[in-house]
Amino acid sequence: MTYLAPRQGLFAIILLVSFCLQTLLLVISTDQQLSKSRALKGEQMVAQLIDEARLSLENKDRVSLSVIANRYTSEQDVTRILIKDNNDDILVPVGNAPMQQGDTIRQIATKGDAVIGSVALTLKDISKGEIIAMQWPFVIGMLLLHLLLWLIYGYLARPTKEQINAISRDISELHREQFRQLDQRGSERDYDRSSYEDDRRAADVEVTQSTVDNTATADASAAVRTLNIHGAVNSYIRGQQGATSADADTRTDTEHDSDISAGIKDDVDATSKAESAHHTENKPSETSHNQSIGKVAHGSAHLSATRTFDSVRVQIVFHDEFNMLERLAPAQRLPYLALCTQLLNQATTELLKQPLLLGVSVINEPSFDDKGASVLLKADNSHAKVALAGVMLGKLYLMLNKIIHDKHIELSRFALPAKAGVSDDAQSEAMMHLLHGIGKKEQMLILLPNAGLKQISHHVQVQSIMRPTTVHERECAIFEGGNDAMIQRLADVRNAVLMVDNQEASYS
Repeated sequence: MTYLAPRQGLFAIILLVSFCLQTLLLVISTDQQLSKSRALKGEQMVAQLIDEARLSLENKDRVSLSVIANRYTSEQDVTRILIKDNNDDILVPVGNAPMQQGDTIRQIATKGDAVIGSVALTLKDISKGEIIAMQWPFVIGMLLLHLLLWLIYGYLARPTKEQINAISRDISELHREQFRQLDQRGSERDYDRSSYEDDRRAADVEVTQSTVDNTATADASAAVRTLNIHGAVNSYIRGQQGATSADADTRTDTEHDSDISAGIKDDVDATSKAESAHHTENKPSETSHNQSIGKVAHGSAHLSATRTFDSVRVQIVFHDEFNMLERLAPAQRLPYLALCTQLLNQATTELLKQPLLLGVSVINEPSFDDKGASVLLKADNSHAKVALAGVMLGKLYLMLNKIIHDKHIELSRFALPAKAGVSDDAQSEAMMHLLHGIGKKEQMLILLPNAGLKQISHHVQVQSIMRPTTVHERECAIFEGGNDAMIQRLADVRNAVLMVDNQEASYS
């Protein structure tokens, strides 16, 4: 059986890399030699052209210059000749250099000390393909040489019969050594298993013996205690045999009964004390366990989607990424906050006049500060749509704030965009965290139970938060849009607010 040479494929890759490197070096060296020779040839041609065209260049004879230049462009390496006068105006352009770029040789033509013009000659670049085509015998020869080296290696590097036999012996020895190690490991494992079983049996015997000994000791102790009790009873009876009076017997019986009762009472008291101590020890843990259960139940009810609510809190904060409001001077910040407060109060008043929101009232007097503003709406009856009122109020203020913000920016005055959050009063703190965490500019977040979502489902469209990381983010929704009737109603209320207080759109 004939075996291939070891790592013959790797040797073929090495030969291929060698052939590519030799070809690359050949192309680079040939290119450098041709560039030098062409540069010398170009300089000689330019000097000769200036000598022949000096008279025509002095007279600016374009025809003679064209005839002279055409003779030089017939050369294979010349792609373009450009002749200019002493004012750098082109007299004769000959050739097609825009199609074939190359090295350009420029030289000034003089007559005595006077400059009469200049000549620029462009030589064509030699491509790498042309170089390989010029050197094709060398390239083919190197390819055949490398192929021959690969074949010679494949023939000479094949293992001989002695090497194959030696490799077979080494493999056999290796297999025998592995089998020997496996057998040794198996025997050691069997010995360990048998030793473990013997140890376990001995341990079982010891445990059994100790159990028997303990049982016997307990029985002996019980027998000793029984004998002691009987002995005490017998001695007591013998001591009382001399007494003959009924009173003595009665007294003895009474004392014996009282002793027995006292003993029983002491046992009961001791048992009661032990139980009370055990109960006292376990009481703190039971109390903490009950408190933790109560907290979990309260938290579940607090986050439950079926929780009841009768009030809605609308929170409005500024989208201030660079804390510009804190850096603003009080003379500008306070009027701006007063304007925002007035807009919010007027928006709330005008909105609650809508027949759709009958039964909804405002509990607090909202006012803006650096952290924003909060409006608490309450349902006066079970039919009031307090959740819808909160959503409409939040969207209405965002519409008003956008108009004020754009107008202030147009007048180069300070203003900030806003974002709003609508939630029931129990989730107001969670909503504030959501506004600062994931809230975006001109966006409204909604965190309401199922009853509140049902109130707004016929009027607005919401979408869930993508990739939520907390329970509140999973329960929160983003205001996406409303139906035509609600948007038109909000636009009317917005216009009414702006008409009432259009003079407050800017501040000083």
